[in-house]
Amino acid sequence: MQTLKEQIQSLAKAYKEQIIQHRRHLHANPELSFQEFETANYVEKTLKDLGITQLERKATTGIVALVKGKNPDKKIVALRADMDALPIIEANDVSYKSTKEGIMHACGHDVHTSSLLGVAKILTEVKDSFEGTVKLIFQPGEETAPGGASYMIKDGALQNPKPHAILGQHVMPLIPVGKVGFRPGMYMASADELYLTVKGKGGHGAMPEMGIDPVLIASHIIVSLQQIISRNASPKVPSVLSFGKFIANGATNVIPNEVKIEGTFRTMDEPWRADALKRMKKMAEGIAEAMGGSCEFKIVNGYPYLENHPELTAKAKTAAIEYLGADNVVDLDLWMAAEDFAYYTHEMDACFYRLGTRNEAKGITSGVHTPTFDIDEDALEIGAGLMTWLAIKELEA
Repeated sequence: MQTLKEQIQSLAKAYKEQIIQHRRHLHANPELSFQEFETANYVEKTLKDLGITQLERKATTGIVALVKGKNPDKKIVALRADMDALPIIEANDVSYKSTKEGIMHACGHDVHTSSLLGVAKILTEVKDSFEGTVKLIFQPGEETAPGGASYMIKDGALQNPKPHAILGQHVMPLIPVGKVGFRPGMYMASADELYLTVKGKGGHGAMPEMGIDPVLIASHIIVSLQQIISRNASPKVPSVLSFGKFIANGATNVIPNEVKIEGTFRTMDEPWRADALKRMKKMAEGIAEAMGGSCEFKIVNGYPYLENHPELTAKAKTAAIEYLGADNVVDLDLWMAAEDFAYYTHEMDACFYRLGTRNEAKGITSGVHTPTFDIDEDALEIGAGLMTWLAIKELEA
């Protein structure tokens, strides 16, 4: 007689090829943020074919579905997968290569969605073996601010019924396939986009005294803004300010009228985040004015920082050790990238963990958001089985 854990492991193994086919279909047919119409239709049909009838659309291309066990109102846990792809030209030579030029699942959202479809399949097989309800959330637009999670929350994805906790899984090409990673507390950063337009008065490079040099002003602004991080941020709070775009469309002997600058600010403290952005705007505008020019400072607020609930994460880690063995569960470090799952972590107890996808022997080593990103598909068996196990263990807690 199999235990429930052994049953889930057997089902994950049995359905592995089916889950791989889901992933390959999604990978070959990627869609950009908030345009996941074909993907949503595919997910919806797959769920209905499993006999899951309690489902509804949220935020246009999002889907929420319920899988009920015995005594379904006893406890409710949510599982989330994102569905959107990136504007990247795929360089992989594989049978499931993207068929849409310039669009690619380069962040593993095809893995997340197919894994959650696998979870749905397994849950329907074992629904008489657990109490409570598992809420499946297939979410659009993780890659584009303000993030599909914010729209799903506004559209009631966490209501009727309201889960007590939510779990999210994300690929990690730095972790070998077969392993997963957890971190309690602060894990990922907030992410805000900065757009500066520095204006002066252009002219001949040989006669700078006749104009107001926006290149010089912009240079002072970039250097000075780093002072806010080094002298106003607490050393205990991770903070990163980076500028990746500086356009001064002049020439060797032409000072332009304006300079465009774009950058990102990331941190893990919401009050400091708000204060730092105010300081940056004030400093940039002040420097420009003092040097005779002006600065338009636009802030596009992105995702908040992501914080894993300590108790929930500890329970999930323990359950993962039960499922995979202690050698296959690792501790994660702080990660200054951003994820819109963060919105959920500010609404309820949440745990966002990592699924290893790396296999150096197979040459699968590329990072996310690159044209050669791919996964060892053995990760899909773990992704579906472990997530099922974590959900059921949380319902038991």
